[in-house]
Amino acid sequence: MRAIRRFTVRTVLPAELAALGELVHNLRWSWHPETTDLFAEVDPRLWEQVGHDPVALLGAVTPARLNELAADRRFLRRLADAADDLREYIVSPRWYQTLPDAPQAVAYFSPEYGIAAALPQYSGGLGILAGDHLKAASDLGVPVLAVGLLYRHGYFTQTLSPEGWQLEHYPSLDAGGLPLALLKDDDGPVKIRISLPEQRVLHAQVWVAQVGRVPLLLLDSDVADNDTAARDVTDRLYGGGTDHRLMQELLLGIGGVRAIRAYCRVTGHPEPEVFHTNEGHAGFLGLERIRELTETRLSFDEALEAVRAGTVFTTHTPVPAGIDRFPTEMIERQFGGDNAWPTVPVERILALGAESDPARFNMAVMGMRLAQRVNGVSRLHGEVSRDMFKDLWPGFDVDEVPIGSITNGVHAPTWVGRELMELAGRELPSLIERARGWDGIQKIPDAELWDIRGLMRRRLVEGARKRLREAWRERGASDAELGWIEEVLDPEALTIGFARRVPSYKRLTLMLRDPERLAGLLLDPDKPVQIVIAGKAHPADEGGKKLIQQIVKFADQQHVRHRIVFLPDYDMALAQLMTQGCDVWLNNPLRPLEASGTSGMKSALNGGLNLSIRDGWWDEWYDGTNGWAIPTADGVSDPDRRDALEAAALYDLIEHEVADRFYDRAGDGLPRRWMEMVKHTLTSLGPKVLAGRMLRDYVTDLYTPAARSARALSADGYASAKAFAAWRLRVAQAWPGVRVEHVETSGVGEAPEVGSSIELRATVALGDLEPDDVLVEAAYGKVGAHDELVRPTYAKLAADVVDDDGRAHYTGVVPLDRTGAFGYTVRVVPYHPLAASPAELGLVTVPEEPAGMTNGTLR
Repeated sequence: MRAIRRFTVRTVLPAELAALGELVHNLRWSWHPETTDLFAEVDPRLWEQVGHDPVALLGAVTPARLNELAADRRFLRRLADAADDLREYIVSPRWYQTLPDAPQAVAYFSPEYGIAAALPQYSGGLGILAGDHLKAASDLGVPVLAVGLLYRHGYFTQTLSPEGWQLEHYPSLDAGGLPLALLKDDDGPVKIRISLPEQRVLHAQVWVAQVGRVPLLLLDSDVADNDTAARDVTDRLYGGGTDHRLMQELLLGIGGVRAIRAYCRVTGHPEPEVFHTNEGHAGFLGLERIRELTETRLSFDEALEAVRAGTVFTTHTPVPAGIDRFPTEMIERQFGGDNAWPTVPVERILALGAESDPARFNMAVMGMRLAQRVNGVSRLHGEVSRDMFKDLWPGFDVDEVPIGSITNGVHAPTWVGRELMELAGRELPSLIERARGWDGIQKIPDAELWDIRGLMRRRLVEGARKRLREAWRERGASDAELGWIEEVLDPEALTIGFARRVPSYKRLTLMLRDPERLAGLLLDPDKPVQIVIAGKAHPADEGGKKLIQQIVKFADQQHVRHRIVFLPDYDMALAQLMTQGCDVWLNNPLRPLEASGTSGMKSALNGGLNLSIRDGWWDEWYDGTNGWAIPTADGVSDPDRRDALEAAALYDLIEHEVADRFYDRAGDGLPRRWMEMVKHTLTSLGPKVLAGRMLRDYVTDLYTPAARSARALSADGYASAKAFAAWRLRVAQAWPGVRVEHVETSGVGEAPEVGSSIELRATVALGDLEPDDVLVEAAYGKVGAHDELVRPTYAKLAADVVDDDGRAHYTGVVPLDRTGAFGYTVRVVPYHPLAASPAELGLVTVPEEPAGMTNGTLR
């Protein structure tokens, strides 16, 4: 028989152990080994049985053992010290508290969070990144208030059929058995409500996970107030059809803002000045904030400007297929008719998400239109995103599309092996405390670092054997058939790791392109290679499941199964094991479809070397000696031939460079040339790949400017928001009357020479605008084969005369600062001090015919 309901009965701790509950329910333990050491001491055997889950530990430990601990003075001293350390960590000033003008709080929205394996609310890179973002924010003192959903079944657990086919399982999670607390006020649990069409209401309660200093609010629709369909809105991560996905995103965006308001009211937490939206999943938060402001008598346009000023939108996908789109009629039904918001017209909502297909509502496009600051997650991804969304800013060169980039980072205390962290803390304390001193890694003896690398590799081998045995039992094998697993993987062999989600572009099976050559690398008698693989395909992705089956079938072969393994159910615990224990991290996506990728960063921080296509973060930080770049066949249009070329390059690198260097040993048995690369990797990449660096970039480049803009627009009863909205409307209406009527130059001789300059004079018809409303610029530089300016430089022209008829005359100087083909033109863009970029309004005027173009060679 199955239980009709599942719940967790929590342990009542003796008064002497009350601080133990405090430690368990702050997820700082997930990156603080001293605290987990204390948990292990509660009951070492039970700690291993519950998979290092402290909540499960407290649920299983016997009252007798707790009474023993309550009388153990040594344990109580350690407990008191740990509790005092946590309290000091939470309240002590950090880096952020030294900054002037920074926002009082930042709201951070993500559909998933990878904090710890004990809180399974993540599926892949986006969730792990969000978890590292919160942890780094806590360490730096950044006042982030995070919002997500609590999924009753989390993401699926993965097993394999006897034939190697991915099988999904959705175990039920009980919030009472997770490190969470229900948000309550004087009337009981706080409930969030969202009106739905046909007079339905979606209710949600709010659970709070404390991630160090950062509260994470998780909305849960599994409440008695809801009908069955509404209860299932938060059933599983990325599950269900289009209707289900829309309900989740309404709850995350609209419900998330309402949860924040309730949390701040109940706890006194400062209201966020900046709202950070990750992908379009939470895009509806901007609509909710507009609704709030329009109900306090701002117009829609005024509220839109106020909301945009304080919103940051981060795109995480480099392909249009990765963007959420909904049928337009679904949005009309949700925000129109009897369910319409009186102050937010549905046609204005539809315009925010309008794209080239009039039948689709684009969540990413809406997110960008609701945010004054937009970024990608690596330099290359920023370039790809500017090209992908350039149609939102017509008339501007791709380079001017206002989408920047902040490259992702990873949280070192979560991902770096404990022994390596302790070595760094002992030898290079400034590296841990102040993120400085990475050059000091060169002083660490090779032998000591190599011994730690060997220890982490052995730990991986032991963990892989254990997981592989469990996987084969799930596939129906008996213990009598599994003796061979004790010989799987060699703790001394070169170990390559590959672990990621399994969409086709990540090319899980590129290594199988030539099975015989791969087998030759694995079975080389002098330089053997072994590969540890993990990853999940989306439950609806049959193609991804076929890729996994291909890998599994290859790895099942008797002659290679001791050298290559696929480990099911890739999760944070396995990710830690692999990124710490692998010597080389392999990444071979189809360039440029990897937005960032962070698993290779984790490997690098553990002394692993990257072997990767130059995509995502590796494209900007590979320096030729901190790993290997797999050559790409970018110009080859035939995908099959491209895969063949890049697979051959991969085999060559492994055979002739990677394996050669790993097995090239000095007289003392150490791979000196390998260790040179390891140390250089740590020195060159260490400071860059940290989540702390990423958070500093967000605070400096995005959060603080957004807070300044939000304050400026909200001051004096939103006077500036009202004025800015009126200005935008006036400029948009008057823009058809703006023209560059004439451009003339002087100073260009028959043979212009580099270092000279030309004087420019332009006549511009402003129509109903004033000179202060516009910026007139000369654009100049290299020209291409069709007279197009290539990455031009811009110089402001000054208005020296304004005629009575609305024509203005502008002058300036263009330096001839480069040799070769040179050209220039003039453009007019709107200008306002509250605009974040010249392209913000998407308006630009240039001469109808290129004016004053000079082609030729400068000498």
